[in-house]
Amino acid sequence: MSFIKDMRKYLQLFNEYLASVPLAEQEPKNLYEPVSYVLSFGGKRIRPVLAMIACEMFGGKAEDVLPQATGIEIFHNFTLLHDDVMDNADMRRGNDTVHKKWNTNTAILSGDAMLILAYRYIAVGQKEKLPALLESFNRTALGVCEGQQYDMDFEKQQTVTLREYLEMIRLKTAVLIAGALDIGAIMGGASPEAREHLQEYGTNIGLAFQLQDDLLDLYGDEKTFGKKIGSDIIEKKKTFLWIKAQELLTPEGRISLRNAIDTADIAGVRKVYDSINIKEHCQEEIQKYYEKSLSTLKQLPNSTALENFSKELTLRIA
Repeated sequence: MSFIKDMRKYLQLFNEYLASVPLAEQEPKNLYEPVSYVLSFGGKRIRPVLAMIACEMFGGKAEDVLPQATGIEIFHNFTLLHDDVMDNADMRRGNDTVHKKWNTNTAILSGDAMLILAYRYIAVGQKEKLPALLESFNRTALGVCEGQQYDMDFEKQQTVTLREYLEMIRLKTAVLIAGALDIGAIMGGASPEAREHLQEYGTNIGLAFQLQDDLLDLYGDEKTFGKKIGSDIIEKKKTFLWIKAQELLTPEGRISLRNAIDTADIAGVRKVYDSINIKEHCQEEIQKYYEKSLSTLKQLPNSTALENFSKELTLRIA
């Protein structure tokens, strides 16, 4: 059973709530229409769904965390909007990016508005839980910014170690997944110990998730992936594939890879990677973090839904 089918009740509940947010009707239109446009792209809504699952795990109701889940989703899309500006990307989830459809200044300002809206929804209807929610969200949001800076720094570095890269994606991607789970757990009344276990699960599954994205960028299908295949190569991103290749290739092979990347020869890069079985190496790393995530779930109650999510993650690419 697919993740979307299995989680249909959460998705329907969240999408109905999000649809009730009248962003496109607010003024000025050139500020709010891009926000509504980005949120209309849809997707699996993984982070808000995980927040709802976490809330239910500890005795709460999915409805209890809908405003906070909305704040998380708005924040996530804010980071994608600004990432697209920094990466000069033309397409996101099969649609024109905001800076391409409107302009860069609009994308920056609408992104800023999204960050403020995210805080508004995190705080909705809360008093006793607000300090914990803000502490968790602040830590998460700052971590994402730190990860993005490392990602940009790596573009200028000649070498990046695997340890450095894993720390970068922990911050840029895994932190937000862990944060969504933590916010859901707070709303559900979880203990500090349970929250720690849940964040550990979120970190490991988030690492597996990003490594899958690295793989999908070259080996995925553009229609289902929602981005141009090979965009990491065109942008000269130092992903797991590139870093692992530096370890495995001969000096001549590294020269061939560099030439292919410099000329944006995606087929040429893939040929080099295939020669050293880079796909299999990445899948082994994904499996490692997947197994770690399942191990952590043994410390938590009512974790069947998260187990299903972890299993579905491994099916994103054959």
